[in-house]
Amino acid sequence: MNRREFVSGMAALGGAAVFPPQYAQNPRDPGALALPSQIAQNPRNPGALALPSQIAQNPRNPGALALGTPVVDGTTHAQAAQAASAAPAGPADLSLPRKADFAIPEGETYINSAYVHPMPNIGREALRRYLESRCSPVLDTHYDREHAKAEFAALINAKPPEISYVPNTSTGENLVVNGLGLGKGGTDSNVVTDALHFDGALLHLGELKRRTGLDVRIVMPRDFRIDLKDMERVIDKKTRLVEISLVAMTNGFQHDLKAVCDLAHSRGAYVYADIVQAAGNTPIDVRASGVDFAACATFKWLMGDFGLGFLYVKEELLDRVLGQTQYGYYQATTMQSHFLPGDDTGPAPYSWSLSKDATGHFEVGTSGSGAQHVLMQTLPYIRKIGVEKIQAHRQPLLKKLREEMPRLGFTPLTPPESTSALISFSMKDRAAVIERLKKANVNVRVAEDFLRISPSVFNDMGDVEKLLEALS
Repeated sequence: MNRREFVSGMAALGGAAVFPPQYAQNPRDPGALALPSQIAQNPRNPGALALPSQIAQNPRNPGALALGTPVVDGTTHAQAAQAASAAPAGPADLSLPRKADFAIPEGETYINSAYVHPMPNIGREALRRYLESRCSPVLDTHYDREHAKAEFAALINAKPPEISYVPNTSTGENLVVNGLGLGKGGTDSNVVTDALHFDGALLHLGELKRRTGLDVRIVMPRDFRIDLKDMERVIDKKTRLVEISLVAMTNGFQHDLKAVCDLAHSRGAYVYADIVQAAGNTPIDVRASGVDFAACATFKWLMGDFGLGFLYVKEELLDRVLGQTQYGYYQATTMQSHFLPGDDTGPAPYSWSLSKDATGHFEVGTSGSGAQHVLMQTLPYIRKIGVEKIQAHRQPLLKKLREEMPRLGFTPLTPPESTSALISFSMKDRAAVIERLKKANVNVRVAEDFLRISPSVFNDMGDVEKLLEALS
């Protein structure tokens, strides 16, 4: 039995049960269920059920069911990838902006998707359907949990076996650092990063430096950019890892990922990229860039939900370079007991074999099923619109902000050549800015000393004009 499945069962129910719409009460017998059409009576045995193909018999016990969140009907990585490579579902009219696809309240101007991206209506409906099932004793666990991974792999030009679910970006970064053995002491390896990297990752590396003496080298920005020549000065033959954010959370500066990888690889180092502010809004090609590791959450530009993210690891680096640092039952392809009646005997209570892909290295237990359901809708939606089109759509909006915000007393912090989805400006009177934006019902990020604007697929020039009017 594949241990990436939840082993499910039905508990005894006390009192009346409220079933989802597809499982109505049987009018002939109010105590029974009128089963949906795909679960028909077994013609060989009218007292039994003819189960749909995706609910397979348990190979350990032919009289039981192999239930849970399986790769449906024996779906493999290759089959999931083939499904993802097909024309993704999505809107027939691909024009932007797509305001009607989101339930943003009337009168509210939201230009803050770098903070949290609103979930589109199709994602909300997927989550609603999942919650209806989740609140029922007849839990719908039969869906292809590999499909969202395959969609994400297609989005960044990776292979599905190179993608693992993680709870968030930081977990992915920790798995890479730990898997490389950094911060264990007794090593003269160093890590190179920059001050525009995700602050949580800088905290992580800083704590390793403080606690273990890890040599962490931080490149400082010049003119709000990270100069590749400055990185070249500190990356040497002892550099084990170069850590960057592809798009900086503070000001939207975007690294030339291929140039960084070429430099690091020429010195024998590996590259980890935090892609949370790029995936879904900026074209990413892990093959062309040569990046070794990348991670992101899904509640930002992938339009998903909290508690679920993706970790990419180049296939040839699994085990050979990146060691496994945690273990759990989701990594097993088979798991067999040896102490129950009818079991084969064995030297231990259980025997198992581990998968060799990214899932087999990093997924130790269940991941957010609700968020997976959302991503199965939002990732095809993004791919159908096209990341290049999303990137192009925001350029006139960014240009307008670059031209007009300085006239209102805001100093640009984002390099003018940037095409990323984030643009930032320093400000003088934070309290006054907050008051003006609140009065106009405009939502952007207002930090202690800068303001960040991040337009997405539902924003248009009218939203920018409303922001500028509020700040005038």
